[in-house]
Amino acid sequence: MRRIFILVGVVFATLVAARGVIAVPQSKGSATLSGVVLGPDDKPVAHASVSYQSSGGNAPHAVYTDSRGRFTITTSKSDNYDVRASSKGVFSEWVKNITLRKGKTEYITLQLIYAREMPKASKTSKPKQ
Repeated sequence: MRRIFILVGVVFATLVAARGVIAVPQSKGSATLSGVVLGPDDKPVAHASVSYQSSGGNAPHAVYTDSRGRFTITTSKSDNYDVRASSKGVFSEWVKNITLRKGKTEYITLQLIYAREMPKASKTSKPKQ
């Protein structure tokens, strides 16, 4: 009977860890923004750059996503932040005025998008003969 409980406990812990459900203890003195970066195909983007700065434009920083497209930004300052992701020349739109408060975690999804309009081909005239 004891072996069954141990086995069930190990399986449960493995499943929880695999889903990323285990919460990391957070310091009461920090504010956290966690999220995922998805590509234009809605799949997570590994090693994407996530740029963030206070909404006033001060102190720009960057972090990178892990192999599953996830990122975490931890700051000691409660403030409003603007966030954007990029990878291989494809960017997300800026998400502006995300309010981060000490002791709290906010979650967002950043979607990389292609340009809305492809550049128009330049018109070339045919050489005169």
